[in-house]
Amino acid sequence: MLVLSLFPGIGLLDMAFEEEGFCVVRGPDLLWGGDVRKFCAPAGRFDGVIGGPPCQAFSRLRFMVQQNGYETAPNLIPEYERIVAEASPAWFLMENVEAAPLPAVPGYTVHAELLRDVWVGGETSRLRRFSFGTRDGKRLQVETLALHCPNPEHAAMASGGGRPVPVALGGSGKLKRSAKSAMKNYGYKTADAFENHKRLQGVGADFDLPGFTVSAKVKALGNGVPLPMGRAVAQAVRRAIYLGEEQAA
Repeated sequence: MLVLSLFPGIGLLDMAFEEEGFCVVRGPDLLWGGDVRKFCAPAGRFDGVIGGPPCQAFSRLRFMVQQNGYETAPNLIPEYERIVAEASPAWFLMENVEAAPLPAVPGYTVHAELLRDVWVGGETSRLRRFSFGTRDGKRLQVETLALHCPNPEHAAMASGGGRPVPVALGGSGKLKRSAKSAMKNYGYKTADAFENHKRLQGVGADFDLPGFTVSAKVKALGNGVPLPMGRAVAQAVRRAIYLGEEQAA
């Protein structure tokens, strides 16, 4: 079960697939100085391709970003499609926001599943679409919980947000010091924000990114797929593609 990971970032989705027994090979990523546009995949070497191209071009917040004078990341879904076509795997999986277009690769039938982190045991309301492509039209059957938290927390964000900030007003109508501290801790790229991101993303308290600044740690972790969500999807891929083979063995 050899898998090529595109746009891997710090590898949270990769981690989930590795836990399910997949052998993951990471492609180039801007975070590590790589350029996916210069990458060519060898044909017939990989069983599957996974990855989440940058979602800013299709995010609901893109207009706010543009109005503030910033450029959104380019649409790299065509690069994802190109590499999948080159690699010619048995299956591929693309993660992105709901508004992103479905990947189109000749010879593959694509089915999409919307999934929230909290539906599979996570802490947040993060909604993502997973597009699953195969040559014979297989579908993902992601197992969700019968019961889950009715009030999940906000998704961990690359900007450092995530946890709702409690409102506490003093007698003069100003924010109390405790509320200001909460805004600093959870609204920005601080050490406390990184600790909270680890909880929201389900990676464990001992997770770290040596060599990264605190700001870079928060951004990188916020860009990743929550580990509970990744695990649920990796398990669904394994069932869809390999369950029959494993039972026969």
